[in-house]
Amino acid sequence: MIAERRYELILDVLHRQRSATVQQLARELGTSESTVRRDLIELDRQGWLSRVHGGAALKRQSLSAGEPDMDTKQALFLPEKQAIGKYAAGMIRRGEVVFIDAGSTTLQLVNAIAGEALGAVYVTNGMPHARLLCRRGCTVYVPSGQVLQRTEAIVGVSALSCLNGYNFTKAFLGVNGISPDHGFTTPGIEERELKRAAVQNAGECWFLADESKFDQVCTAQICALSRAGIITNRLPSPAYRSRTTIQEVEAL
Repeated sequence: MIAERRYELILDVLHRQRSATVQQLARELGTSESTVRRDLIELDRQGWLSRVHGGAALKRQSLSAGEPDMDTKQALFLPEKQAIGKYAAGMIRRGEVVFIDAGSTTLQLVNAIAGEALGAVYVTNGMPHARLLCRRGCTVYVPSGQVLQRTEAIVGVSALSCLNGYNFTKAFLGVNGISPDHGFTTPGIEERELKRAAVQNAGECWFLADESKFDQVCTAQICALSRAGIITNRLPSPAYRSRTTIQEVEAL
């Protein structure tokens, strides 16, 4: 098992239970305790966790909590998400092949699709997104896979394989954490894999994020800030502008 994958699994365990012993992590990973200790040293150096006697604990200030359900997410920062979604929808042109990620902010993008954007072809792993696109008369494709109950996102190996078969002109993604050091992050490893595939296969990629997502770090890293632009309602720190393209929009 490569080191990056071990790091992800260690952080996944800590995300679930806040702390773990070296022995427990060795069993979870199917590797030696000495390997786990080296991994904990590196993750501690990167700021993801704190080493304690016999194991490690999650840094509460570094990693955000698990993802809320879709109904809860849709009610948070609603005017800001609507403004972000409207701006993103205005970037779509007829004939484009566009990926729209699952999530509450990307759902506002779908709500705002009109005019020329109705003539694009859409691929989405969001169940509510697919339903709404169909109602608007758009051409829409969804990957096969497991539907997560909390986020209504389609994930899994078959979904990832499907996304890797596309070349997108644009991709619009949701995100849970944005940090100068750790880039774009999300709580779920499976969702991270789909987001990574969309970033890699898109000619132009944008993360849609309200102001609460900045200076937050989640378990699974999607990509560095330089790989995609950000559309947000407010940028909390000018430090982000040197890392990527930022578009700020006013709330409706």
